[in-house]
Formats: sequence, structure tokens, C-alpha cells
Amino acid sequence: MSAEGKNEHVHERWATPPTAPPAPRIPPPPAYAPTGLHPAGAAFLAWLRAPRPEAALGIWRFGHHPRPDKEPETVPGRQLVVGALLALVLAWFFWSLLYDGYLGLWWLVPMELVFPDSWVHGRAGPVTTVLVYYGYFAVVAGALLVTAGRFGRWPEVWRRYIGPHLKRAPAELPPPPPGEDPAEWPQLRAAGAGAAADRLAADARGGLLRDVDYARISYAWELVRSGRHRPEAFVKAVLADGAAAWTHPSGARDLPARTAHHDLLARQVRIGTVVDDPKTPYAYRGAGLGISPHLLGSSLLAVGPSGAGKSGRVVRPLAEALCLQALAGQAAVVVVGGAGDHLGPAAQYDVVVRIGAPDSAHDLDLYGGTTDPDEAAAVLAEALAGDLASDPSGGDGRRAAVVLAQLLGPYRAVHGRFPSVPELRQLLEGAPAAIGELRRALERTGQAAMLRDLDARGRQSGGAGDPGVVLADRIALLDRPVFADFFAIGAGRAVSLRSIAQHPLRVRIELPERHEDACRVIARLVLAQFAAAARESGRRHFAALVLDDATGAVTAESVRQVQRLRAANAGVVLCLRSLADVPDALHGPLYGAVGCHMALSGINTWDGSRFARAWGTHWVEMRDVAQHTVYADKPHTRALHAVRKLVTGKAVTTEAVTVRQVEREHWSASELAHAVPAGHAVIALSSVTGERSTPLLVDLRT
Repeated sequence: MSAEGKNEHVHERWATPPTAPPAPRIPPPPAYAPTGLHPAGAAFLAWLRAPRPEAALGIWRFGHHPRPDKEPETVPGRQLVVGALLALVLAWFFWSLLYDGYLGLWWLVPMELVFPDSWVHGRAGPVTTVLVYYGYFAVVAGALLVTAGRFGRWPEVWRRYIGPHLKRAPAELPPPPPGEDPAEWPQLRAAGAGAAADRLAADARGGLLRDVDYARISYAWELVRSGRHRPEAFVKAVLADGAAAWTHPSGARDLPARTAHHDLLARQVRIGTVVDDPKTPYAYRGAGLGISPHLLGSSLLAVGPSGAGKSGRVVRPLAEALCLQALAGQAAVVVVGGAGDHLGPAAQYDVVVRIGAPDSAHDLDLYGGTTDPDEAAAVLAEALAGDLASDPSGGDGRRAAVVLAQLLGPYRAVHGRFPSVPELRQLLEGAPAAIGELRRALERTGQAAMLRDLDARGRQSGGAGDPGVVLADRIALLDRPVFADFFAIGAGRAVSLRSIAQHPLRVRIELPERHEDACRVIARLVLAQFAAAARESGRRHFAALVLDDATGAVTAESVRQVQRLRAANAGVVLCLRSLADVPDALHGPLYGAVGCHMALSGINTWDGSRFARAWGTHWVEMRDVAQHTVYADKPHTRALHAVRKLVTGKAVTTEAVTVRQVEREHWSASELAHAVPAGHAVIALSSVTGERSTPLLVDLRT
């Protein structure tokens, strides 16, 4: 079977409807297992067996070493070292007094009570006497050292100053027992699919299995356990193809190149390291920050000026991770941005739509693949006039949807399709020829209900506050020569975002340069179509939309749609240069709809104040120290104070310390604007299950 035919066969198997899983019939295992361990297989097994302990929200779990929730009490370095040396000196001095008998021989009484007199007084032979005496001395000296080490904090001195300088090669962990070794696929063996487990384990040892393969096959097995696939079909595919079983319909098993650290077992991508900062909870300090669909399902808002690292350090790693998860069948992703490789190479995606580029192999369906005129009208109204929903001059979104429905419904009833961009523009402008032809076609076919819609549109056309004027002006932005070959109706190269609901696709949409108004219309169109497609039932994989520049895409309706995505196993990533690109009335609803907030370095205090208010306040302990001058009554005390002031230059004072609990912002607007270093960001995370983290200062460069 050819590669293309094989991919079609896999695609058909993925679309198999749920059936009751019968008992799997397992054939005898073949004799193909390699005896040695390929170097690539050793690296994969080390990755697979690496510890991934449970951790707080957003912590990079791969190789993570958990820390306590609260910071242990720390002693200043000078005080710690002086105390350790003083304890050592006192222990040596006390031992000298004991050994030389200056403190008497009372400390020898326990030895005389335990051992016979002949042993103690040397009548049992020189060897026994030496062992008894020096053994007892060692016990006493050890107890003295343990006591001195405890009071002198010697273990902390070792951990802080000596241990880090003693670099030792990390010890290789022994492989876990077969029943717990993920490389042996215990979940398959427990279900009776031992032959499939043997094949996959052999491919892992032979270097044929990769992280994408492991994630993809594990996900396929989850579908078997849920009843969506038949166990015998799963076993047959694994025995036939091994590590290449259940391959993505594109045939790809990895990306052309990776630029970020990924852990497909935990479905995380590392975007930075949490800084060891006093504002950061102790459990997060020094840990990596990993983003997963569990977090992206609540959506992410990133705000930062140009050059702050939104595209290269946030969007590209996230897009790369979602593309990898799509190859594993676990996600579908749509990435919208400008031309170039800043969002990954074109080979990273299944479909690349270059709107306005003559060499584009794909086009974007203007109506999102729907056949319902009302749904098409609602989506198109959001794209054309969603940013004018609060404008009293006629930009109300619902009125715009009604106007479009009055035209799209009759046109589809006559032609069996929706109008193209030039045809829709003529209808919205009320061109007599276009309207007259449509009316005559409806009369010939007896479409009375559609005639009423068209008559209603005729009565409203040209009136005060008619939304059709605004819609006609906006659709004219797409009726330009540069877009002449795009948004064609019925074209074979048109891509519908509705397909992400059925397949784990990787779609990239490149917006045209030097057409800012048209780009904003297209961005709103993609967001509206994505929200409509994500709400379709029956989808198990995660769906994500990444907008590298969401300027003009945030509207009242899109904010409501984002709120609903969390329950639909979907999420969006919105990047803005400034919150000034969002209407003031939508700032609060936007922060409430999006769970994860990211403020990159370089934002202004005005934007910082929005983040500060969204993150709220917390209780902190404040210490107020007041110094009071000491006035001496006695002459000799006054003389000592005078000498001390002459030497130090300061009067003798006492300190009064007041401790109180006060409410403070996690990060103030001024701190976000001026205290966040370049290449850093402050991130507050939220999961789809309602877990939240405090704002974390993250170094995006590590």
C-alpha cells in the first residue's frame, strides 16, 4: 500500500464510530525483538523513565525536584559561618578538658558500668583494652560532634557553601520493574495485548519509537478503552506498523525542527524559568514553567510592546507544541499571523493559507463551511461589524446579522450556495440589477418566505441607521484586486475551519501586509469561525486558535465566545501590543473571560494598572522600625555614649519594631512597567478546573 493510501486508511480508522469493545484476539508474538540497545533507543528510554512528580500549577514536571510550600527560615551567611566555627571551637575545647581530666573522670562511669572490670583495667589483654577505651572515646566524641553540629548548623553550611561545589556525575537510575516500566507498556499487557506491547517495547529499545509516537499510540489506546476503536484493530495496526501505527494523516511523525523543550508525556512546553524572587511562592522559585492544554483551555492573553518576545518566546513555542500534539492526534491548531518563519516553517503545518499571495495553494472559506444562512450571517456580521457593536450609528451586531440573513437566505435558496464577495457587496449596496434578478428568481421558484425577507431588506435599505451601509463598506475591504482569487465560493482549495472539529489539523493563516483594516476583518472572521467550529459535539481532541496580533479581534461577541470555549475543550491565545487596542468597555470582560494573563516587559503603567486590578491583592506582613535616642542618667554611661558616638558618628538608639498585616497588590502598575527586566514576563495561570496561581516572574530566555 502506498503512503498516501496508508494515510487514507489511517484516517478512516480514526473516524470509526464508537462500538462496544469485544475481547481482543491476540496473535502469538513474532520473533523480531532486537537484543541490543540502540543509542537513540537509550535516549528515548531515559526520557520516558524520567521522573515527573506531581507539582503546582504550571511547573515543568520533567525532572522536577519538588520544594516545600513555605520557605524555611534562613540564617544570614555571616551569622551561619561564625556560629559553625564557634561551635567547632567550643567542641574541641570541651573535648580537651575531658580528655586531659580537667573535668574529672565522671564521664568514664558509664564505661565501668557496662564493661567488666578486667576489660576496663587492662587485665583482658591489650587489644580488648584498646578497643574498649578508644571505642568509648569515639562514641563520646561523636556525640559531642553531633551536638556541636546541631547547634552550629553544620548541615546547612554544607548545603549552602560546600555541597554545590562538589560536582558529581548524576547517577543513572535503574530501570523500574517491568510492571511499572512505561517502556514495557504495562497498560497494554494488563488488557491482554501482550503482543502489541512486545512490538512497541522492541521498537523503543531499537531506537524506532519517538516521543510523538509514544504519545500518539497512547492516545489511540485511550480511544480503545473509551470504546471508540476496536481492540483487535489496534493490535493489528501495532503488529503491522510498530512505532508508525496510527500515524497522522499527513504521514509526519515529527516536526522539521524544534526550537523549544517539549514533554509530550505531560503535554507541556517549557517557555521559561520562574525567577527566585521574594514575590514568588517558594515552591515555584527556580522551577521551569510549562504550558499545557490544561491551562490553554482557559485561554491566554499576552500583552507587550513590539520586541518584547511575544512571537518568538511565547507564540512560537505554543504553536510548536500544539503542532506536535496534533501529530499525536491530541489537538488541532489554527495559527494566524504575518508572513515569515517567526511562527514556525511552513512544513510544520498541514495547510498554509497565504491570503493575498498569488502562489497560495489554499483559500479560506468565507462562510466557514456552514450551510445554515443564519449561522453564516452571524459569523460574517461579527467579522464585518463586530468592532462597532457599541456604536449607536448602526453597527449593532444583531442588526447586522439580521441584514445579512435577509440576503444570504434568499440567495442560497435560489443558487444553492452563498454569494461571493463581489455579489454580496452588490446586494448590501442595494444594486437594482442584483436585487431585481434575485427577486425574479424567487418569484419563479415560489419562495414566498424568502421574498418577505428580501422585501424587508428593501424597506430598511437607505434608512437612518441602516447597518447595510456599514456592512457594504466593510465587505468592500475584501473586494480588492489583491483578494480577487480568494474567498471564492465552491473552490476546491477553500479551507473550512469546521474541519478542525473532526480532524487534528495544523492550519496556518498568513495575513496580508499593508492591508491593516482587511487584516482585522479576517482576524475577526477566523475567530468567529473557530468559536463556531469548536462548539460542535463529538470532538475529543483539544482545539486551539493562536492570534499573533489580536488587534481589532476583541469584540463584545468574541469575549462571550471565549468564555464558552473552556467547556468545549478549546482555547485561544490572544497577543496585543497594548490594551489600547481594545475598547475600554471590554477590558473587564476580557480579563474575566481569559484565565491566563501575561504582562511582558516594557508595558506602560496604564496597561499595568489593568493587570494589577485583575490580579487583586493579598495580605503581607509589614515591619515598621522606629529608632529612639537613648538618654543616659549616670555620668559614666553618658561618657560611654559620647565615646561611642565619637567612634561611630551616630547617637545611641533603641529600635521599636511593629508588625502588622496589610493588603497589597501582587504586582503594582509601576512595578510591572519598570521592575520587569527585559526578556521577562509576569504570568498568572488558571486551569480549566478552576485552579489558579499567583503572578509569577518568569525568565523567558531560559
